[in-house]
Amino acid sequence: MAYQLLPFRFERFNEEDYLLTNDVGEYIFLHQDDFHKFVNGELDEHSDLFYDIASKQIATTDNVDDVVAMLATKFRTKKSILRDFTSLHMVVPTLRCNSSCIYCQVARKNMDDHEADMTKETAKNIVKTIFESPSPFIKIEFQGGDPSTDFEMVKYIIEESEWQNLFKKRHLDFVICTNLTLLNEDMVKYLKKHKCDISTSLDGPKDLHDMNRPLQNKELDHHAIFEKNLAMIRNVWGHKDCASALMTTSKHSLGRFKDIIDEYIRLGFNNIFLRNLNPYGFAKQYKEKIAYPVEDFVSNYKEGLDYIIELNKKGAYFVEGFAALLLKRMLTPFATGFVDLQSPAGVGIAGAIYDYDGSVYVSDEARMMARFKNYYFRLGNVNENTYQEMFNGDKMHEIIASACNECLPGCSHCVYQPYCGADPVRNLSEQGDMIGYRPTNEMCKKTKAIIKYLFELIRLHDPEINRIFWSWIKPC
Repeated sequence: MAYQLLPFRFERFNEEDYLLTNDVGEYIFLHQDDFHKFVNGELDEHSDLFYDIASKQIATTDNVDDVVAMLATKFRTKKSILRDFTSLHMVVPTLRCNSSCIYCQVARKNMDDHEADMTKETAKNIVKTIFESPSPFIKIEFQGGDPSTDFEMVKYIIEESEWQNLFKKRHLDFVICTNLTLLNEDMVKYLKKHKCDISTSLDGPKDLHDMNRPLQNKELDHHAIFEKNLAMIRNVWGHKDCASALMTTSKHSLGRFKDIIDEYIRLGFNNIFLRNLNPYGFAKQYKEKIAYPVEDFVSNYKEGLDYIIELNKKGAYFVEGFAALLLKRMLTPFATGFVDLQSPAGVGIAGAIYDYDGSVYVSDEARMMARFKNYYFRLGNVNENTYQEMFNGDKMHEIIASACNECLPGCSHCVYQPYCGADPVRNLSEQGDMIGYRPTNEMCKKTKAIIKYLFELIRLHDPEINRIFWSWIKPC
């Protein structure tokens, strides 16, 4: 053999082609005849095809050590999220909420139940712990319940964080996750003054949104209040990008992705994240009423993505968020901060959540499990434990040891492994252990199917689709 094979993964992509990827996500499609010639050492090393393969560091005629050094640089870039450690810190000021979502994952409290409100002492210890993180970037995201039900605590945490940051000198951002219905103009002006972005939930047109996310007060029109307050927020901020929205797919949402996308466009959003149901809380407890096979979500997702691509071809700029994240991983050498697609898993490393009582969990999903008496992913409590005890303790090391998809069974040899991530929390919740079993793992089925579909679209070599995909990665 005149050339040296380097580590790669492969899979028969269709009847004629194989897909090959390496550890840093470089990829190439080979016709089956060329693939067999290549692996048998029979490919002409001076051919254009071999030069293409070599440019992906899948084979080489050069000094192997030099090529490995180049791959190591790319690998470090892909894993650069690890340099900063935990940058996303989710804080739960209260579990109170005025919504009654059919898939609620956190066992919300009624508006008059103050049992699950955070104290100032706990809040101060949370802020102190957050700034123990070595990351130069700190994002504090207020979760709930609905944090706007205890806006005074939100203000206290923002101002305490800003005071701490006078000394710590971090790049500090804030986000509040709220259904918008309790926000008034004074609250929004405060959020604008302190540069706190607003994240909300929109499940689609009025009938679908109100079905999935009814308010506890049945006499109130959730969607109408949402639309009114969204307009108020944008008026105060002076632009539309101050508020972003997420949707959740219930059984009622299937077959209606086009309607959901149209509603996002009607309300002035330029992106959507087509998100499936997470198996926690009520979504797990009442699975038979609101859940669905993962294959149904994938088929709906593909239809929705196709519709969004057609809208872009007609001149609209509208992004599907999950596809954009995957495409950045597939088409560029850069890392993404999306916690669910990290290896080692982003839990605890990229993000953590601080509950109203000071308990610290490796992810929001871990907190959801705790609501139903599973405390496995609880790292400790800010009122009792130090930062090092929680984020560098035995529990954290044990979790991460089972959270690198480069060495997980079923993942280590998967051609899509460079673009995916490990999720020990979901694996334990759904399959009983942190490693999980890939053939029946719903997250694996969904992510692989969507990555493969994106490759199918890329494989078309359609200049319009390529232009659209690159615009999502590098928006104008």
